[in-house]
Amino acid sequence: MSEIDPITLAVLAARMEQIADEMDATLFRSAFNPIIAEAHDASHGLYHAETGDTLVQGKSGLPIFVGVMSFAVRAVIDKVRERGETPQSGDIWIFNDAHLGGTHLNDMRLVTPCFRDGALFCWLASVGHWHDLGGGAPGNYNPAAKDVFQEAFVLPPVKLARAGEIDQGVIDIILRNTRLPQSAEGDLNGQLGALDLGQKRMAALFDEYGAETVGAALDALSGRAETLMRAELEALPDGRWEAEDFLDNDGITDVDLPIRVALEIRGDTAVLDFEGTAPRCAGPVNIALPTAVATAYVAIKHIFPMLPANAGVMRPIEVKIPEGSLLAAEFPAPVGGYTETILRMTDVIFAAAAQAAPGMVVANAYGTINALSIAGRKSDGSPWVMFSFYGGGHGGSSTSDGLSHGSAPISTATIPPMEILEAAYPVMFRSWALRPGSGGAGAHRGGMGAIYEIEVLEENGAEVFLFGERGKHAPKGVNGGGEGARNVFTYETGEGWARPPMVSKMRGITLAQGQAVRLETPGGGGYGAPGDRAREAIARDISRGLVSQNDAARDYGWQETRS
Repeated sequence: MSEIDPITLAVLAARMEQIADEMDATLFRSAFNPIIAEAHDASHGLYHAETGDTLVQGKSGLPIFVGVMSFAVRAVIDKVRERGETPQSGDIWIFNDAHLGGTHLNDMRLVTPCFRDGALFCWLASVGHWHDLGGGAPGNYNPAAKDVFQEAFVLPPVKLARAGEIDQGVIDIILRNTRLPQSAEGDLNGQLGALDLGQKRMAALFDEYGAETVGAALDALSGRAETLMRAELEALPDGRWEAEDFLDNDGITDVDLPIRVALEIRGDTAVLDFEGTAPRCAGPVNIALPTAVATAYVAIKHIFPMLPANAGVMRPIEVKIPEGSLLAAEFPAPVGGYTETILRMTDVIFAAAAQAAPGMVVANAYGTINALSIAGRKSDGSPWVMFSFYGGGHGGSSTSDGLSHGSAPISTATIPPMEILEAAYPVMFRSWALRPGSGGAGAHRGGMGAIYEIEVLEENGAEVFLFGERGKHAPKGVNGGGEGARNVFTYETGEGWARPPMVSKMRGITLAQGQAVRLETPGGGGYGAPGDRAREAIARDISRGLVSQNDAARDYGWQETRS
């Protein structure tokens, strides 16, 4: 590869990122299900021709996909080599096998080669969260699943297209294994459209700059990311710091599951060692190895936000995942609740890093996506499935209070608007509001969680499945900050309100028409000693109803002054 000047490098970096951004936008505008169209639970990028490493990813896609999609592309590369095949222009592979490509079975991955002058230049990939793929629970967040087959239909890497010719038989198999075939087909066509646009934009880029110059830019971007990461690590003190947190349970047995990490920094290198984490469990809070490695990447990117999103960032960092742990579960272990586990991984990485560099790390965010499915049948017998996730408070930082009612820090996915959900499904939100007093106390307090109360309007009633965490273990503060409030789930019965036996998980709860489910989500942890909080900030919180006078007196020693 030839050398490349800084100006051309900057232009090409922006152009390639724009290609991935356009692929994101194409899918968001054409997808049928709100989790992609509104929440943006999807991602697109460019990946190395031989290794599958991430080269460029769009800014709108989920951060967790930056690292995990490289494993998905690698799975296709391995499949091609295993079969002794030669990729052709127009080939497209499709799969959702989470043990190969990471995350969970709702995330459908499409991978296609990108050629220039007959030579494989890179891979383009698309991933999107499909609404439903069969399994034991509508929407596929089954908190009591004991293997992947109880979660969803499992599709290994197969060819959806050969040299541009779509295999309708593959589509027929997929659509037969979903409760919502129209939604699935619409999402699939949206992803195919995004890949097609990516191919066209790459061809235009090659025409303008040539494949050699574009390749040189990608090499330079990866090398510079590594150099920047090493410089950041070298500026930190050498040492070893440990942290521990817990999952409430695995959905099967109500026993705490520890997640442990030791962060060690030596010069311009670092090690994240998760020895001591709980072994593989029966329920669906296991994650596959690709997901665990990608989570470490996401946490590092949060701590060093200015670093570019490519594989070079992780070269100076070794991630040690113990065999047999719930962070390296093998097929067919259930992995549907992966979001909860990677959030706890992120929390412990932040907690360890806060000991090394307190000013660079925020307190724990609310630590759960609260994946809620409400499903039933309409009067004409047709099925409906409302799946969505819900927000909470983010942790305070060295410079500000935490964000209230934010999205999970593993993701840029937004919470679908109440109006969209009410228009699409037979439900009504009785409440969609901030949860007063839920943010952890601190010099900079945690953000507030939220209160959602959702009533079923369908005369046939509905079933509720809810997969959450932080029902027993609150989000932690850092540097003396207090804990955020814990998750609280309740639902209406003929005898009043009830709580689920697994605290943060519900399975198959039946609601009649007019009954509701209620979520009170966690707030973020506080940053710094509560005694250091500015008095005017406390007064402002009280006046806005975010903190009561009693809570202010307890947490901050507040005494109302009368003039």
